[in-house]
Amino acid sequence: MRAAAERWWAPAYGALLVLGLTWPFLVPGEAFALRDMVVFDSMSLTRASLGWGDLAARNVPQDALLGILPKPVVFLRMFMVAAAACGAWAGYRLGRSPFGRAAAMTVAVWNPFVVERLLQGQWSLAAAAWLLPLVALGAHPMSGLAHWLASLTPTGALAAAAFARGRRGLVVTALSCAPWVVAGVFASAPGTSSAAAAAAFAPRAEKWVGTLGSLLGLGGIWNGQAVPASRSTGCALFGIALFALLALAWRAVPRRWLLLAAAGFAVALASWAGLTAPLVQHVPGAGLLRDGQKWLILAVPAFVAAAGALDRGRALAATAFALLQVPDAPVAVAALTPTSVEIPTVDHRGRDVFFESRPALMRIDGHPVADPAPKAMNVVESGALMVDGVAVDPPSQRWAVAQAALAESADPARLRELGIGVVVHADGSVTFTGAPAQPMPAVGVALFGLWCVVPLVLCAGNHTRVKTATFQQLSRY
Repeated sequence: MRAAAERWWAPAYGALLVLGLTWPFLVPGEAFALRDMVVFDSMSLTRASLGWGDLAARNVPQDALLGILPKPVVFLRMFMVAAAACGAWAGYRLGRSPFGRAAAMTVAVWNPFVVERLLQGQWSLAAAAWLLPLVALGAHPMSGLAHWLASLTPTGALAAAAFARGRRGLVVTALSCAPWVVAGVFASAPGTSSAAAAAAFAPRAEKWVGTLGSLLGLGGIWNGQAVPASRSTGCALFGIALFALLALAWRAVPRRWLLLAAAGFAVALASWAGLTAPLVQHVPGAGLLRDGQKWLILAVPAFVAAAGALDRGRALAATAFALLQVPDAPVAVAALTPTSVEIPTVDHRGRDVFFESRPALMRIDGHPVADPAPKAMNVVESGALMVDGVAVDPPSQRWAVAQAALAESADPARLRELGIGVVVHADGSVTFTGAPAQPMPAVGVALFGLWCVVPLVLCAGNHTRVKTATFQQLSRY
């Protein structure tokens, strides 16, 4: 009787959790645009999407994949719901009792980390957090696929690599990280940032719990505007209570998961203390550390496993605390509902486009949104970033030189030397410099192609293991 009851309550409860956070992705609409998230159906494969543009390869290979799909918006809808469902299912698998399974499912799906990252528009990072418990399970055939999908963003790729196992895990790690690692080494952008950026992106304190308390509940994102309203009313206190309960079950968590959780907290705390600033400023690729709070993603599998090991009373309390620390999550994620974006009409024909005065951030439906133009065409991007009125990232070198050339004489020859084929002026007029379209980087295309074939590698590996197991069984006779 109990098994029969569990067969219906677990899927029903998991569906409620998943729909509670992903319902905006099921609402009809033509585009998704909120802060860092800009997804629409006319996206294109560009050099920047492969990591070989003017800026660091932060959106590789996610933008490249969206650029080749015929319906990126449909993919995003399906992917986000599926990723959340994977988190719920992995939580169920990690639970040791019906109440432990409910607690683990709740902690895996419904936590401040994914809600805040969704509101920041970092959809692939939120999805990676949902997928990571499934990656950590390792032995399941879907773990490799979850590893691959988590690698849509560099942070997700590294987090999944940390939990990967065996030779298959090494192969998937190498293929999934290669597009942005190689681009970061050989492309023009070094992947560093500034000390001011490290300070601006440090974890943030929340009401009544401070910065440390925020981190203990997997909250504390740097941007206070990407946080549900309940976090400013003291609901973060439930995160501390949840952490205290989960700490009681630490012996049930695999040691490797505990060490990785400790590493994630160490990076976040180091960012809070300002210790990552020298690395972010001087070490190529260390720009990945400037947003230290995002490395709490490494603690998600340990939290889920601990929740799954709790006894009945503690598991019920953990479930309640997990829900109460972000009780208004379904209301907060309403900001993700589809909207429309306007793409500038430019006869670029594959040539690089320079917009003289187009802002990198614009307002759509009252929300700040990254400029969609670089996702539809090859654009000379500035990359300059202001946080609370402080310049934390300077503009890219090519953009600065082009802007100076326009200010001096608007000489087409100088712009042509920079590889710029089309200039869109502040008054809307257009200048064609005669520069041809630049070819796609062969290395970038090849590495992205290898990333795309990872599922085939996984299928081949699973087929080989099945054949080996069958041969071993037959050999007994």
